[in-house]
Amino acid sequence: MTTNFFPFAPAKKHLSKRTLLLAGKHALCLHACLMVASLACAQDSAIEDRFRQATEAMRAGNLDEAGASFASIAKDSPNFAEAHLNLGLVREEQGRNEEAAASFQKALTLKPRLRGANLFLAIAEYRLNHFKDATAALKKETAYYPSDPNAWMWLGVVLLAAENPEEAAAALDRAAKLAPGNVDILYHRGRAHLLISKNSYEKMFKADPNSWRVHQVLAQADAESDRDEDAISEYAAAIKLAPNQPGLHEELGAEYQKNGKPEAAESELRKELELDPNNVLARYKLGTLQIEQGNAAEGKDAVEAALKQNPKLKNEAYYLGRAEMQLGNDAGAAEDFKRAVAADSDTEIVQQSWYQLGIVYRRMHRLPEAQQALATFQRLKDEETERQRQSLEKKKKKAQGLDETPQDPSPRNP
Repeated sequence: MTTNFFPFAPAKKHLSKRTLLLAGKHALCLHACLMVASLACAQDSAIEDRFRQATEAMRAGNLDEAGASFASIAKDSPNFAEAHLNLGLVREEQGRNEEAAASFQKALTLKPRLRGANLFLAIAEYRLNHFKDATAALKKETAYYPSDPNAWMWLGVVLLAAENPEEAAAALDRAAKLAPGNVDILYHRGRAHLLISKNSYEKMFKADPNSWRVHQVLAQADAESDRDEDAISEYAAAIKLAPNQPGLHEELGAEYQKNGKPEAAESELRKELELDPNNVLARYKLGTLQIEQGNAAEGKDAVEAALKQNPKLKNEAYYLGRAEMQLGNDAGAAEDFKRAVAADSDTEIVQQSWYQLGIVYRRMHRLPEAQQALATFQRLKDEETERQRQSLEKKKKKAQGLDETPQDPSPRNP
């Protein structure tokens, strides 16, 4: 028996650091640079001009010039917190992280709540592998600015590097609520929760390697990786140890159906319903399986019974339409298929619904509508074929190093 619950090995700490940072910090640097460029505190005009010029140099990527200018300003105006902050940003971009951290700390001494200073101090400490110091700085930033998703994201990133996925997940959950469409946050959040699951499964295996739960989670991992025969074997082993455990027969039935064994699938789903008559998904799966096997009457009854418990079951209109076709109720089937094509459903189900709708209209002698439905089916099928062709072509070019897609020059988050 294997303890590898996922098809990949956990990333090494140094590797995850390198891949997490990338160029993302640069975006935050420029953002902070622009924020402080207004010079909220009073400065003389000469200092203000020098600061503006140094900021422009930084934005243009002239880091040596910008660094020298900010260092000069900080020396001439040692209480100018924003100059120390921007000097730190330059040093961080140059990879001089110890100097960057010192500049950020000086800025924070002058202005403890200076926005961005704790965040960039944390990034510098993170690059230096000072995870404890980075965490402390980010906790201050999130306390001062709790609505900043970047601060919460970086807190999660640092906690992941510190091998604390539970706290990392909490921080990244907070970030995701603030910026639900941010793919970088969603990536790190998913990884944190995946690590929590992995750690939990490993502890479970150590506690009782012969538990039916171990076989269940191995079966689920096999199923998700399309190792169907292995999944069936593991589910069978779990059922042998816990034959009356609700859920196992349903999962095994789904694997049998996926593997083209409808009789075995139906048998397992019936066993599941004997154990748990209120299992809505098992009843729905049994109904759809029966309809696919030509047992429309029983299948329709099972699907409708499941819908009474959960009216939002996915693709129900398509399967009811199939059942009505088999029972000779073409008018009812047409209404079901029209609901199916209007629903936000699977692409394949939508295509098949248009096809079946065309067949039904033919049987009803509604030829113009049949032609339109079948034409729509063909168009959707052709579009899907073209998307697959383009995707395959892109993969081939990428494999050959011929991808000519221009890279987005704008910096991204870690």
